[in-house]
Amino acid sequence: MNSEFDHRSVLLDATVQALQPAPGGRYLDGTLGGGGHSHALLERCGPDGQVAGIDRDPFALRAASDRLGHFGDRFTPLRGTFAQMGQLAGTLGPFDGILLDLGVSSPQLDQPGRGFSFRADGPVDMRMDPDSGQSAAELLDEVSESDLVSILRRYGEEPRARRIARAILEGRPWTSTLALANCVAESSGYRRSRTHPATRTFQAIRMAVNDELGQLEGALDAALELLAPGGRLAIITFHSLEDRMVKRRFRDAAGENSPKDPYGHPLHPPAYRLVHRRGIAGKDADPGHPRSRSARLRVLEKIPPPSPQ
Repeated sequence: MNSEFDHRSVLLDATVQALQPAPGGRYLDGTLGGGGHSHALLERCGPDGQVAGIDRDPFALRAASDRLGHFGDRFTPLRGTFAQMGQLAGTLGPFDGILLDLGVSSPQLDQPGRGFSFRADGPVDMRMDPDSGQSAAELLDEVSESDLVSILRRYGEEPRARRIARAILEGRPWTSTLALANCVAESSGYRRSRTHPATRTFQAIRMAVNDELGQLEGALDAALELLAPGGRLAIITFHSLEDRMVKRRFRDAAGENSPKDPYGHPLHPPAYRLVHRRGIAGKDADPGHPRSRSARLRVLEKIPPPSPQ
């Protein structure tokens, strides 16, 4: 496997178990990464099951393709965003299982040249696809103070957004992630935080650069359409914004917010059901993984139509 993208998947066993891969099944990994989840799915859906994997990061796509090459044409790599899964993989479905593992991967964080890390110096980039879109440095060069405050509050839930935003704009242009992180640390006034003072700010800028919530919203729409009857959609989230969006959409799909009759029964039978009411907490299901502390797995199943009498 490509050592530059050596990634241990979070909640691997719990996710694969939730998707229930079976021989001959069709599966879609919308966040291919290093290929860990896809590898496990391919092993369990053999000898003739299929897995398609999507990633917008060319380094991840190449590493996963190398790792999964021995599965031959049972694996199909696709470059793009998971919000584009309908266009990229629509002809390969419907799928018995679809997976999204959200957020940034360890290899992306660990490579300073990608610009995600506030602990190692690199360019202020943060793009998951380094070949397209606006870099973090370009965003910060152009953004107004009010818009940057909104970004830090919405995506980072940063309570000291205004003072941090003002300091960032006064210090631009930005070419160094360490310099940006130091600026945030000094301006924020945090002294005894359990996490690095720049954690929320870097998360917020990264999410804005990559339109992560917009991509997730589009992916939820597409995934529900691509599921086969009886198929399952499994999503791993890492922070509250993503998790709230997934939870709300899953509960809507399961009919929990739909009109009820006087007895509390839905007026229209739901097309989906929640597999786990509260989801699966990563700290419980995968306690040995350093990134599992904030992870949560939620699973939705498309209800098969009733059998003809």
